[in-house]
Amino acid sequence: MSAAVLDIDLNKMPSIIEGLEGYLQAFVLIRVGVRPVGQIWVPIEDERLSGADILDHIKRSRDRLLWHQIVVNNFLQGNVVEHPSKLPTATVVVVTRDRPRELRRCLNALLALPDDGQEYLVIDNCPSTDETKRLVAGHGDRVRYIREDRPGASAARNRALREAKTEIVAFTDDDAFPDPGWLRALLGNFNDPLVLCATGLVLPFELETDAQCGFERYSPHGRGFTRIVYDSLHYDALNVGPVGVSASMALHKSILELVGGFEETLSPGTPARAGEDYELFSRILRSGYRIVYDPAAISWHRHRRSWQELRQAIFGYGIAVYAQWTHTFFVEHEFTIPRLALAWFGYKQLPNLIRSLLRKPDCFPLDLLLAELTGCAVGPFAYLRSRRRLGSLKGNAS
Repeated sequence: MSAAVLDIDLNKMPSIIEGLEGYLQAFVLIRVGVRPVGQIWVPIEDERLSGADILDHIKRSRDRLLWHQIVVNNFLQGNVVEHPSKLPTATVVVVTRDRPRELRRCLNALLALPDDGQEYLVIDNCPSTDETKRLVAGHGDRVRYIREDRPGASAARNRALREAKTEIVAFTDDDAFPDPGWLRALLGNFNDPLVLCATGLVLPFELETDAQCGFERYSPHGRGFTRIVYDSLHYDALNVGPVGVSASMALHKSILELVGGFEETLSPGTPARAGEDYELFSRILRSGYRIVYDPAAISWHRHRRSWQELRQAIFGYGIAVYAQWTHTFFVEHEFTIPRLALAWFGYKQLPNLIRSLLRKPDCFPLDLLLAELTGCAVGPFAYLRSRRRLGSLKGNAS
């Protein structure tokens, strides 16, 4: 079932929202001014939705965090963080491979951001054609193009960190579309010298297919609407899922010298599929530095459109988690990793599997759960293959 994606400011609530033909529900981002405070799903009747309908669903919501954010932002202004008046200059990086259509949309959104002197950099990872190079060339001097022939997004991101000429390097995916205030919101979190990373809120750009709605319900990229400063004193440095995702992320360039770059055995384009962002988040926290999750930095992500793509993505996430944990266990010598795996299985995966087998209301699709579990079983072996391939590439390079 598809859903309309709506972006609503409580202070400018429309009386009627039309143009909802074909939709039976809406995914609504709720803002107070520019600040996001929550999200709700609202049924649509007669192909239209009124502001009163949305307000009624907000009033009947049992989401205490939503109400807390509305009260704090609308009346107390207590969750608005005062960012420094002068923000650092940034390089905005998009890593891509053979996806010129997605890249074109992403660049259009990036180039519409307020011009604060930021540089735009496209890292073309192991391309099979020169189409991306020609696309970037069409933007003149506004976007810089670099080809990186070592496979994997981690290698491409490390290249970006080395090539960037600015203090802060912001990353987004080629299938994401940053909000106008995205970059400024990320940059406002680097006034603390211990902050090496900032992440933002990632929301669905569209929910046109069952797979896209399934992704948003099963494995959303959003991490809530409360700004959180993560450190190893108050948070588990190994359980970094809540910290954010690389589709909306900025790093201090000094991270290369202080804790190192992205782990190149983990990432899209390697047998491990992903996990490089979580591994880096964990290493940042374990090294005594901080990460800020700031929901004011909004990016819109286009989820996989087909169910097969969704199933493959969930399978890949299972591989990535266990590949990253295997790396952390054997290379970083964090021997409490099995406790995390058991906790995830016992408190989330197994209960979800039982609910699905019993066909309980609102249970997760069984094929997605099985894809995730299968990926978890494959993950350690995928990591070993990735290590062997990286060693082979280094051997050939020398």
